[in-house]
Amino acid sequence: MTETDIVVLREGTEGLSMESYADALRDRLPADRTVTLARTPKQERELVPEARVVTGITVEEDLLDRAEQLELFACTFAGTDHVPMDTLAEYGVAVTNAGGIHAPGIAEQAIGNMLTFARRLHEGWRRKQHSEWRHFQSTEFTDSTVTVIGLGSIGQAVVQRLQGFEVDTIGIRYTPSKGGPTDEVLGFDSDDVHDALARSDYVVVACPLNDLTRGLIGEDEFATMQTDAVLVNTARGGIVDTDALVSALRSNKIRGAALDVTEPEPLPADHPLWGLENCLITPHTGGHTPKHWDRLADIVAENLDRLDEGEELQNQVLAPDSG
Repeated sequence: MTETDIVVLREGTEGLSMESYADALRDRLPADRTVTLARTPKQERELVPEARVVTGITVEEDLLDRAEQLELFACTFAGTDHVPMDTLAEYGVAVTNAGGIHAPGIAEQAIGNMLTFARRLHEGWRRKQHSEWRHFQSTEFTDSTVTVIGLGSIGQAVVQRLQGFEVDTIGIRYTPSKGGPTDEVLGFDSDDVHDALARSDYVVVACPLNDLTRGLIGEDEFATMQTDAVLVNTARGGIVDTDALVSALRSNKIRGAALDVTEPEPLPADHPLWGLENCLITPHTGGHTPKHWDRLADIVAENLDRLDEGEELQNQVLAPDSG
């Protein structure tokens, strides 16, 4: 069987066709590069052992036993906790992720949610449903202070889009000495976090979920936040203590929240968050975009060239075996 440069596994994501992904890769590669879509489990068993690069949500461990040509697994998700990383490391296979491809859409949604609360558009929508022509007061986004927790690709995209709104920005990152695109940069130290929360009109959560950030925003943090503050969670539900959030929203400790992620997720139909008018909820759709495959194909195609040149891979989360 002829060696295949890239094998695209059959399981899709976000309602997008894997055929479209394969086509996007072909568009970016010269004619002598082969991209093959494995449409069935049998085709995956046949094609993966001959591939230099395999890309998909995850790869079955039993396929790796015979994948002697495999140099890279390109995960189509930003997170790789579901991927057999230990086995891939054992076989000396590099792993990359899809980090960054969702940033523009997530950032736009975060901006939209902040503007919705500033101009109280959600109240306008409620009154429209009742054909009610009755005025209500709104505020301005201008001169607000926005804290962005996490200055990775999503946080940076949010800050970039805040330019021109005449707002003050505070960034929170693991290494504040690196600086950043915000007016001020603080760390994840509890005192720094509370300092930022106490001064913020809007708080955008855009950091990964890990041991440090799990439950980062809880009862104590809501007590510090201003009563007219809005929480926007674009990251992972577990970063915010859900029970504390419900309590803060019910008692008007904060003005509102916009959640694209929840804990638990999916959010049960009888969960109290659904009934709170000061809580906007979307079903983890912030990163959905028709440009998903185009952005990911750019990364994977570039990395095929980098494999040939022995260069460090873009979005690398596991380095290839150096031995």
